[in-house]
Amino acid sequence: MQKNKGFTLIELLVVIVLASVVLASLSSARQKGADAKIQAQLSNMRAQAELYYNSQTPASYGTANTTAGSCTEAGTIFTDANGLLNLLEGVANPTCNSIGTAWAVSAPLVSDATQFFCVDSIGTAETGTKVANATTGLCEVPTP
Repeated sequence: MQKNKGFTLIELLVVIVLASVVLASLSSARQKGADAKIQAQLSNMRAQAELYYNSQTPASYGTANTTAGSCTEAGTIFTDANGLLNLLEGVANPTCNSIGTAWAVSAPLVSDATQFFCVDSIGTAETGTKVANATTGLCEVPTP
């Protein structure tokens, strides 16, 4: 009697289903990891910005943005030689606003583009609908 070697159809289907479950959970884990990176990088900006503020005479967060939301505008706290712009590397679509006496940065999360992580000069660091406001330089819920 000859013994058949190989896998049954049921065994193959079980392996395929298990593999798809694992791949789906890996995608979610990657998104959460990317969100954690955004949160860590933007949170680090708060300490760096305070060091910059205290190094200025008189104390200031630099020149106000003339282009709302620009993270690369010359003369602002974000482009000075303080390293803040380096903390935005790998962060997609950040919004940066500075008015000289206050600053805020927000970026959409990878896992949910309708949610933002926002940090500002008064200590805000939260996830939600608040974004960097061009008028106040703080994290605020946008007005419709």
